[in-house]
Amino acid sequence: MSDAVAIGLGSMIGAGAFAVWQPAISSAGSGVLIGLVLAAAVAFCNATSTAQLAAVHPVAGGAYAYGNAELGAWWGYLAGWSFVIGKTASCAAMAMVFAAYAAPGFERPAAIAAVIALTIVNLVGVTRTALATKIIVVLVLASLAFVGTAGLISADEPARILGDGILAHGGYGILQSAGLIFFAFAGYARIATMGEEVRDPEATIPRAIVAALAVAVVVYAVLALTVLRAMGADAWLSEAPLSDVVEASGWAWGVPIVRVGAACAALGALLALIAGVGRTAVAMARGGDLPGWAARIHEASRVPRRAQVAVAVVVIGILLFVDLRGAIGFSSFGVLVYYLVANLAALRQRSSVRRYPRWLQVAGAGGCLILAATLPWQSLVAGVAVISVGVAIRGVRLLVERRAV
Repeated sequence: MSDAVAIGLGSMIGAGAFAVWQPAISSAGSGVLIGLVLAAAVAFCNATSTAQLAAVHPVAGGAYAYGNAELGAWWGYLAGWSFVIGKTASCAAMAMVFAAYAAPGFERPAAIAAVIALTIVNLVGVTRTALATKIIVVLVLASLAFVGTAGLISADEPARILGDGILAHGGYGILQSAGLIFFAFAGYARIATMGEEVRDPEATIPRAIVAALAVAVVVYAVLALTVLRAMGADAWLSEAPLSDVVEASGWAWGVPIVRVGAACAALGALLALIAGVGRTAVAMARGGDLPGWAARIHEASRVPRRAQVAVAVVVIGILLFVDLRGAIGFSSFGVLVYYLVANLAALRQRSSVRRYPRWLQVAGAGGCLILAATLPWQSLVAGVAVISVGVAIRGVRLLVERRAV
């Protein structure tokens, strides 16, 4: 179980910890503390649904495969398309986080350079090794521990944590912050897909999910309190809030520690995301849900080069026109729709394979809908528009195929 918990924590406590506070606090102020709890609750429901589905469908593809199997091809397509667009936006967000901490003042060109460099690395078939992943996790946790120590112990005149009141931004602001914070929990369901990798998965996976989520929530709660205590309402003005917390606490000498941790976390996440989105695109192309050229695998490197180059081009386009708040909001929208399909697929499963009560799937689906609907309106409009385009593309393709028969 300890390995499963460690993998879950490694997926949840990473670059998102450096990214979410500026947009989330701008939406809810100190109400971000409630938003964190709501995001964790929805994440738990989603993870249990994914675990239940993974036990019956031990195949790659996640909710894309689950939706196809339990609900039909359109639902599977909706999940896959939402995953691709959501994780593509995550790539842009990770590049922005890297640039904000590693190259302040040159954020946009540094972010684009990072995407190009890591795409080249992926094209030759190099992704994160197990050793590199462990090193990144250690660096990230050390950086976050340093931020917590500096912010909670060393601040001479800490801002009042509750500011104007925990409900000052209203329920809408709190829900919006929850949707944005959900971005940081996006990797939690890795535990749910480990059915063939752990002993006694029926007992181990649920306990590991609860344990990993609980630890992650504690870590994020400490970070939220740290940011609010050190910077108060001004935290939303910072592009790199955790390094600014350290500086505001009088430990300016330690700012490079935080910047290195954030840069490593962001680059590690970006490398994995580019590879993951490319391979999901290949799976969808093989199923006829994306253009066939995206399914081509390079013979020597065994890498879907066309798909990964296409992903990089789209990510660079996002970087040219969207800020971090917009990228995180759009990513959260796509991932929330993806997990909406997962919850509905789990809800559809027969009683004989059910591991969790139906109310968890209902709560997960409802939570996904509410959090998606209360994201910043720009992200909501863009998300609905891009998903509509994807639905239209599939509809036209199916129509053409029918007429050709």
